[in-house]
Amino acid sequence: MTEHPTPLHTLYGRWLEDLWNGDPSVAAEIVTPDFVGHWPDHEVHGPDGLAAAVRETHGMFDGVSFTLAVGPLVDGDMVAGRWIGSGKSRQGTARFIGNDILRARDGLFAEYWVATVELP
Repeated sequence: MTEHPTPLHTLYGRWLEDLWNGDPSVAAEIVTPDFVGHWPDHEVHGPDGLAAAVRETHGMFDGVSFTLAVGPLVDGDMVAGRWIGSGKSRQGTARFIGNDILRARDGLFAEYWVATVELP
C-alpha cells in the first residue's frame, strides 16, 4: 500500500476538493467515459451521471462540504478514503461520514463504491 503522494493521491484530492467541494463539471476531467458509480441504492454512469449525483447531493444541503478524515490510501489501481460531510438541511445541521473505494484506469477513476452513514 502506498502512503507517499502518487498521481492517484492527487486524483483523489481532485475527487474530493474539486468535484465534491467544488464544480460538478470537473467529473469530465477525472473519470473515464464509461465510469460506473455504485451507491447502495442506485448506480450512475459516465461523467454526466456523476455530475448529476454531485448536484443532487448539493441540492439536499445548504453549504455542504466534505473533509478528508483518512487517506487516501493507494494500492495498485485502487484508492480508498474516508471523509466527513456536513451541511444544513430542513431538519437542521447534518453530519455524515463516508468511505470511498475507487478503481483507476489510465490515470482516471473508472469505478466507485461508497458507503455513507448519518452521524447523530
